[in-house]
Amino acid sequence: MTRRDAATPATRPLRVAALADADSFVKWAAALIGSVPDVSRHLGIVQTPLTVSEDQQRKALLGTGLTADDVTRVAFEDVRRFVERTQADVVVISARGPLVRLLQRELDHVDPRPVIVVGLPGISIPAQRGAATYRRYADLFVVHSRREKRAFHDLFAQLGLSMELALATLPFAHREAPHPVDLAQARRPRGTDLVFAAQALIPRERAERERVAGILRDAALADPTRRVVVKLRASRSAGEEETHLERDSYEDLLRDRPDNLVFSHAPMREALEHAEGLVTVSSTAAIEAMAFGVPVIAMDTFGIKKTNLNTVFAGSGVLGDAADVVARRFRHPSPTWREQNYFHREIDSTWWEQAQRLVARRRRGDLAARHVPAPRGGALHLAWHRKSVLGDHDRTLSGAFALAVGTPVAKAILLARTLRSRRGRHTWMDDASDITLTPALHQDPMRRPARTA
Repeated sequence: MTRRDAATPATRPLRVAALADADSFVKWAAALIGSVPDVSRHLGIVQTPLTVSEDQQRKALLGTGLTADDVTRVAFEDVRRFVERTQADVVVISARGPLVRLLQRELDHVDPRPVIVVGLPGISIPAQRGAATYRRYADLFVVHSRREKRAFHDLFAQLGLSMELALATLPFAHREAPHPVDLAQARRPRGTDLVFAAQALIPRERAERERVAGILRDAALADPTRRVVVKLRASRSAGEEETHLERDSYEDLLRDRPDNLVFSHAPMREALEHAEGLVTVSSTAAIEAMAFGVPVIAMDTFGIKKTNLNTVFAGSGVLGDAADVVARRFRHPSPTWREQNYFHREIDSTWWEQAQRLVARRRRGDLAARHVPAPRGGALHLAWHRKSVLGDHDRTLSGAFALAVGTPVAKAILLARTLRSRRGRHTWMDDASDITLTPALHQDPMRRPARTA
């Protein structure tokens, strides 16, 4: 029995901590740990180039049960002390893959060792190679639908990985109506806004983003009495960052727009209060809208394919084209699709029960810690990894040197892997599969070019 357990009765509520940095990951972590009853919980926001602003943090906490008093901003070098101070039994690491691995290396030195839980903040179809490999040393991997659970089980098998999977309800998309959902009861009184959930990565090409901007402009012109609201995740004027780098923003593409086409940085839940319907290409906001009883159009203008991250909506009943958007022909998803995709029964969400069992096993000494092994390349590789993730928040000379030396090598290796695996089964071109064994399509930089207001 450890000193901490000897001083603390076994019947005390468990202590849960989470570590996150970027907007979507903070929102997911806060909602996930906030959904657990009768625990002591705290959220550490780690300082990286993508760390949320104070305003983004406030919005991310809305509806999660966490308050500003439950949050601490933590420098990377203080992460270990933060976890030790909270005496966490369970630590949820909510971040992009490289940061997850970097943080877990820090937690490898915490004694007694907490149970490590990881997951992704939204739709995770297709299940991607990097999502699994960066998180492979955690104790529990949380997914949010039966379909995702099957996909990641297959992905782990293909990669030769072993990790326990757990199902959770997407935490910021809890249903407003009991199961099974009666759509007539679930629908709320209609607002009048067409809310468009903008995404940084999808669609990616400028011409496609210009096409989306044109569709939104047409929808606004079709009925000047109703608003078209472009819901953005980060405020450029406030210098905020979001998880992914946006190269062609809708603020730039829609400088010339009708008066009833507006931008909003309000929380999505607030935007949905005034929504007639939601439009997206592949955003998790579609799931949030469905849970809120708001009908949806998932645009199929650019095809239903993995590269658009929208194959999850095939067979949902909510796909629509530009004409549907302009005419506001919103749809509710089919009951069969709902059951397999994010709207399973609450009783089937067992992630917390599984986490508790893992804590009990760890205390008994029959759950070995899954330590991150030393990388090939030794100290130089570690320094490169730290600097590439933390950017200016890492001020070591070794990090600066490793980044200069290692970045060209890393890019060459990644390019070679990508060229070797462009087509075939379980690649990005295999739209019939729910997994990808090939590298991520786009390597999103942690360092961001300077914003202009």
